[in-house]
Amino acid sequence: MSITVKEKVDHLPLSPGVYQFKDSRGNHLYIGKAKKLRNRVRSYFQESRHHDGRLKVMISKIEDVEVIVTDSESEALILENNLIKKHQPRYNIMYRDDKSYPYICITNDSKPRVFPTRTVVRDGSKYFGPYDHVGHMRRMLETIRKTFNLCTCAVSPKMIDKSRGAPKWHSCFDDYLENCSGDWDDDEYRDAMEKVERLLTGKTEDLIKDIKEEMQIASDALAFEEAAKLRDSMESLEKYNKKMKIVDNKQVNRDIFAIEVDEELQEACGVLFKVREGKLIGKFHRFLKNITETSRDIMIQSFVEDYYTGQFAGAIPDEVYISEEMEDSEPLAEYLWEMHQKKVPIRVPKIGEKKHLINMAISNAKLNLGQRKLEKQKFEKERIPQSVKDLKEYLHLQRLPRRIECFDNSNIQGTDPVASMVCFVDSKPRKSEYKRFKIKTVTGADDFASMKEVVMRRYKRVKREKLQPPDLILIDGGKGQLNAAVQGLREIGFEGECEIAGIAKRLEEIFVPGKSAPYMIPKTSSALKLLQRARDEAHRFAINYHRDKRSKRTVKTELTEIDGIGEKTAADLIRIFGSVKQVKASEEDQLKEAIGEKKGESVYSYFNKPVDSVSV
Repeated sequence: MSITVKEKVDHLPLSPGVYQFKDSRGNHLYIGKAKKLRNRVRSYFQESRHHDGRLKVMISKIEDVEVIVTDSESEALILENNLIKKHQPRYNIMYRDDKSYPYICITNDSKPRVFPTRTVVRDGSKYFGPYDHVGHMRRMLETIRKTFNLCTCAVSPKMIDKSRGAPKWHSCFDDYLENCSGDWDDDEYRDAMEKVERLLTGKTEDLIKDIKEEMQIASDALAFEEAAKLRDSMESLEKYNKKMKIVDNKQVNRDIFAIEVDEELQEACGVLFKVREGKLIGKFHRFLKNITETSRDIMIQSFVEDYYTGQFAGAIPDEVYISEEMEDSEPLAEYLWEMHQKKVPIRVPKIGEKKHLINMAISNAKLNLGQRKLEKQKFEKERIPQSVKDLKEYLHLQRLPRRIECFDNSNIQGTDPVASMVCFVDSKPRKSEYKRFKIKTVTGADDFASMKEVVMRRYKRVKREKLQPPDLILIDGGKGQLNAAVQGLREIGFEGECEIAGIAKRLEEIFVPGKSAPYMIPKTSSALKLLQRARDEAHRFAINYHRDKRSKRTVKTELTEIDGIGEKTAADLIRIFGSVKQVKASEEDQLKEAIGEKKGESVYSYFNKPVDSVSV
């Protein structure tokens, strides 16, 4: 007999580790880490906890929980990151890179090679980067070549046939073919590679100082050729060092992390500035997806933890600064201490240079989100939904119906007649362009005349103000409503400016002018579903307007008849109690509390008049 999730949770250990929530099919819903597994997992199922809507949905789907116990929180941090990347659970924050970042790789060979790559292979090689711009990486490779005379081709020198000359696609062999670094003795090679790693981790000042001392020793020993080589190396390093942007007067190694959120895009952007010896040597950003109802403290923690435990991580700095407090920084602090062999403070700066750097990072994040939004808008603009393409074919339209404006009327026995217009662009509603109409020229329940009026009013304005016309006008109704709309367009000189169709409710028939028989679009077609969505949305919008208008009239004609109750007080009563019916049913004390002693007594007395007794 299988045990329930609750029984499993009650018997979890009070140890650090990773927990995995799964649904009925065994799919991963969420993966997290905990200092005490039982307490953390149990918190999800406590009714007293105020979970947001997204979390409540996830919890309702949990059918199983698995845990992996670890020796420490830092181990749990690494395991969590690996499991998230492997299973990509639906409710974890996920990451999107807008490009493949370039790295500089030092291979795990007896004579390591240095070369550029965009692919990280976990074979023991070391990767430095990522570089935010390929030009920065090329400048670093050029500095390595000129400073250390190292080959930086993305291929082993053993694969090159020197007798056939330098391959055109490997430019560094043009300079170093005759003195390829692959021919150096082991000690000389190891010494050069140690210096390359120091350069790649930003320790340029110390490196220049050491090379200067080596040059002096060579000069004193009368090894002038060696001294000249070292001089050239030092000059190349100094030239590179001068180009680096100084952002801090203190020669401290820092990582600066910031997060910015775009609610409309429903994405966040995390930005990292790498500061080494006071110079900005690198910049890196990633987009965070799946962040609905996720707080910023969780987002910044996820971004920083993912960086240090993932493929992008470089050397651990002396200090870490973040744009906001993390939800729980202890696991990361423990992990950084283990990796760096000393405490790495994680702080949120309030003033000074570090706060200025945080603001710079936030500005970069905003810029990245802005560009991401433009890319998305451009993609959406260029992408034409299949439903739009199919609709053009089914109705034999002259152009793609990318912009549809749909009309509907609403009234009850001719009272409070109104109409609505909704707008769909590329099959999606554009609510900012919805319109409501109060019928002005029609008396009673005349659906045809009402449709003609609103269509004329709408497209008179489109002509007058030179607004964007639709590709297709959709009328909620059959031949009668369609003919009335066409007549209205003809009278204002708008007939033929765009195509028009009517959708009849009973059989979902589509009528077009000049064709007696309707079009019957297959019920399963996305084209018909698009028309139905537009029709239903126009109906909903019209009904809501009609109810609102009727409610205001009811308030005005019933509540305002009471002595001392004006339109403002009547509106306040409706806002507080919800309807006239609820006002009638309210106690006198409730009414007095809502609108005052005198007015409250008047309203209560009006609706609770004593019934006159009849004598027999």
